[in-house]
Amino acid sequence: MITKVVPIGNSRGIRIPNNILKQMNVEDQLELIFNENNDEITLKPVRKPRDGWSASFKKMHAKGHDELLIDDLIDLNDWEW
Repeated sequence: MITKVVPIGNSRGIRIPNNILKQMNVEDQLELIFNENNDEITLKPVRKPRDGWSASFKKMHAKGHDELLIDDLIDLNDWEW
């Protein structure tokens, strides 16, 4: 895709179509990566930590894969912290 560089105040920027932003799950921020060796700028969506964990946990629960891996009967008083 080719896009124009447009003036934005004292800076310049590009317009990214909304359907592309939605497709790439871009919310508020993009990471700009500069590669000076081959004159490239890469844009990457900034992911929130633990993004998508809730949906994954729900899938695990539905499949019965959310059982405890550590015995609940461990006596924590015997541990030295």
